[in-house]
Amino acid sequence: MSLREAWACYLDLDGTLLGRGASLLHDGEGSISLLGVRAIEALLRAGVEVVLMSGRRRGAVAEDARLFGQTSFIYEAGCVLVLDSEEQWLTDGLLPGERSVHEQIAASGAPALLLDAYPGRLEYHEPWAAGREISHLFRGLVDAGEADELLRAGGHGGLRLVDNGVVHRRSPALAGLPQVRGYHLIPAAASKASAVALHMRARDLQREATFAIGDSREDLATAAHVGTFWLVANALENDPTLREALGAYGNVRIAEAAHGGGVYEAVITTLAERR
Repeated sequence: MSLREAWACYLDLDGTLLGRGASLLHDGEGSISLLGVRAIEALLRAGVEVVLMSGRRRGAVAEDARLFGQTSFIYEAGCVLVLDSEEQWLTDGLLPGERSVHEQIAASGAPALLLDAYPGRLEYHEPWAAGREISHLFRGLVDAGEADELLRAGGHGGLRLVDNGVVHRRSPALAGLPQVRGYHLIPAAASKASAVALHMRARDLQREATFAIGDSREDLATAAHVGTFWLVANALENDPTLREALGAYGNVRIAEAAHGGGVYEAVITTLAERR
């Protein structure tokens, strides 16, 4: 494929492009690294559209996209695709009105159900859980599939719990957990994969004109739509069970490097192979 043709890279932020402290200029160990920046530079020089996909709120992802000169991005774990500054909601009719989607989910009782079911294993991911408009953001260590069954049994089948990877903040209540992960409670129809597919249709992109890079199961699901999906090395270090999920896809590659270095490896390799 010629690099002059339209194509796109779907890129996760936390745990993927960003290193320790959610820094673009540090690796996972906290050392200075410009590899993430060089990866973005290489994409832009090649004319590749960079579509950030994140569990973060709109404002945070929009600012990063603006810094990269991009007009489209995915926020709140795939609940909304912003396409050339226009919002495309993927929340299956659950839309903001007199109350935000976040408030509507709270009123359903689903968040309270999960917190009651997992004492000492699940809590709100403060301070980042505050001020959200769509998803309820938790941290802890639970089986997301089991949580979804609990939600369905409680009459909340229109919602699901998304495992969005390892986080490094925990309260004393979670001190005994071997690992802490971030989870988003969102409408069941929403996903990063659905948002990626919608962007591809809007841009009239074929699979071979796309690739994605991430570190979580939610990111991995985008492999069903793109030409190639790359996992950064720290994804498997943080969650070895991800290897079991790779068999569902025939287009997954694993970078040798972690965080921004892994993104750089994925970008440079993909650009070189498609010249």
